[in-house]
Amino acid sequence: MTDATVNPSAPEPAPAGVDSEVGRLRTVMLHRPGPELQRLTPRNNDKLLFDGVPWVSRAQDEHDAFADALRGRGVEVVYLTELLAETLAEPEARDIAIETALTDLDLGETLRLYLRGFLGDATPEDLTIYLTSGIRNDEVRGGFGLVTKLLAFDDFLVDPLPNLLFTRDSSVWVRDRVAITSLAMPARKRETQLTELIYRHHPRFAASPRILGHHFEHVEGGDVLLLAPGVIAVGVGERTTPAGAERFARQVFESGLAETVLAVPIAQERATMHLDTVCTMVDVDKVVMYPNVADTLTAYAVTRRADSDPAGLELEVAEPEPFLVAAAKAMQLDTLHQIDTGLDPVTAEREQWDDGNNTLALAPRLAVAYERNDGTNSRLEAAGIEVIRIAGSELGSGRGGPRCMSCPIARDPAH
Repeated sequence: MTDATVNPSAPEPAPAGVDSEVGRLRTVMLHRPGPELQRLTPRNNDKLLFDGVPWVSRAQDEHDAFADALRGRGVEVVYLTELLAETLAEPEARDIAIETALTDLDLGETLRLYLRGFLGDATPEDLTIYLTSGIRNDEVRGGFGLVTKLLAFDDFLVDPLPNLLFTRDSSVWVRDRVAITSLAMPARKRETQLTELIYRHHPRFAASPRILGHHFEHVEGGDVLLLAPGVIAVGVGERTTPAGAERFARQVFESGLAETVLAVPIAQERATMHLDTVCTMVDVDKVVMYPNVADTLTAYAVTRRADSDPAGLELEVAEPEPFLVAAAKAMQLDTLHQIDTGLDPVTAEREQWDDGNNTLALAPRLAVAYERNDGTNSRLEAAGIEVIRIAGSELGSGRGGPRCMSCPIARDPAH
């Protein structure tokens, strides 16, 4: 662990629970970039979903500044790898984590047996590093069968997880429950399995009920916006499937966590991989939105049928409406105000690609954003939003902004 993770004056933990995007943020889970980013090369960065090979020490400096900005506003920052190491001290969690990492059929039984013993002997801290930064063929020792002899020396036996940086995607708190998501891309599958271990086995979350799970249909946290208490928007596109959105809707209705879920189709492409790449909330009645989709973004309002059998649950799906109209109606607002990304179409496209829409609200009218998006930040400030600017030249190489890099665990009710 680094000195950057130590915070002796951290505030007392707030009770876990989130019912909006903009209530005052009390506790957030981050992942400080670590050895897993040093595993990225021009040969594997596409497979591992990065657009480039980041300068790791600079990315760590940028992330530390991000965490310090949150602490400076009274937010408790907890780190995913610290929670994971504490979780892996528990024998059952440790066994599950090891077996999950060794399910790849390409390993072969000889190498799998060796790795099971190798990982089983590791301390919780070392096991955390192996599971998150991966294991290369040249990092094992001895003769372990045909597989390790025929693989290239720098082939990964256990792949690194550089996208752990984006803690938003693998879990979402909805009121007092945590939704364990199911990530669509093979490179990210183990992330949500490790996150689920934390929520199942770490003492801090022992009393927190869970919904969904990594084995269900695909839903990713970047597609989930808690627009208001009881109103949730779910983007459906490259990562979250229609079946995943339906599963999510059913579970939040069954648990009494929401009255309306807005299913929002988005383009299935890299630039708009999640709903929060084109729209995030910065106030109880304001969103920052990519103007190139504002006129075409629609939403299907999904509700529970009033005459559903108490033993079952039937969904009512309304005809599509413009997103801003459907959202305002569900939120019981006259208007959901839109703040555009950028000042012209070219600026808007550049700043959307650079995560100008991907803001993290710390409270109503207070948001964290990348400093490079001058046009968007100026428009936010003109609309009365205080912007905390952070550097992100290296952090953004995985296509994610402040919201992507943060999983709120506790927020105050929004006013």
